Amino acid sequence: MGEERIWTAGLVIIGDEILSGRTQDRNIAQVATWLNLQGIRLAEVRVVPDVEEKIVEAVNALRSANDYLFTTGGIGPTHDDITVDAIAKALGVDAVVHPKARAILEAYYADKGGLSEARLRMARVPAGAELIENRLSGAPGIRAGNVFILAGVPHIATLMLEALSGTIPGGRPLLSRTVGCWVPESEVAVLLAETEKAHEGCQIGSYPFFREGRVGASFVIRSTSQEALDGCFTDLVGRLEAEGRELIPDAG
Repeated sequence: MGEERIWTAGLVIIGDEILSGRTQDRNIAQVATWLNLQGIRLAEVRVVPDVEEKIVEAVNALRSANDYLFTTGGIGPTHDDITVDAIAKALGVDAVVHPKARAILEAYYADKGGLSEARLRMARVPAGAELIENRLSGAPGIRAGNVFILAGVPHIATLMLEALSGTIPGGRPLLSRTVGCWVPESEVAVLLAETEKAHEGCQIGSYPFFREGRVGASFVIRSTSQEALDGCFTDLVGRLEAEGRELIPDAG
């Protein structure tokens, strides 16, 4: 049996406010989590300013290196929301008003002052693109080939991801279990490496913490196979206990 294909995605976070520190990004974690459930690995993330050539460069680099590319931010009604224009340029097409997007926005703004020129900007898409449903604020997300253009506002981006759930090809979802232990990770580095090596298809990540005045670590095991995951979990717990390490109950 051949090795299972791994599906990957890149993510471009667009916005000066992220780079200035004025806004803290919350999209990386939620996009990564959603992708895992679709059987897709988030392989690379770039954060770029509201500058067309920077967006074009990042979009072209990440869409060609991965199965999919997701972007968040820069698709609102203001003059500095240039994501659609930049991605259209990256794809070599024009930015055009999507008739269905225009109709959605006209209905949404009917009792909110109507569809102004600025609001109409949110109906623009790279030519040939499809829409991604947004049940909250009217303005839809955009799918152009293997590029998915999402809102920057995290709860709106979440709704767009939900609308995409189960609609794009991927592999098996990545599963995880966690083992917590009161131990400095350096003291069990060899044990972790040996355990991982003994379980093909499993990865063990180590995440140290300091709480209650003590040093500990969480060991997160990941695999696409529940059977392999459970086997690695049992083995890791057994090896830690054999060394007399104090486990933290209910961590996994």
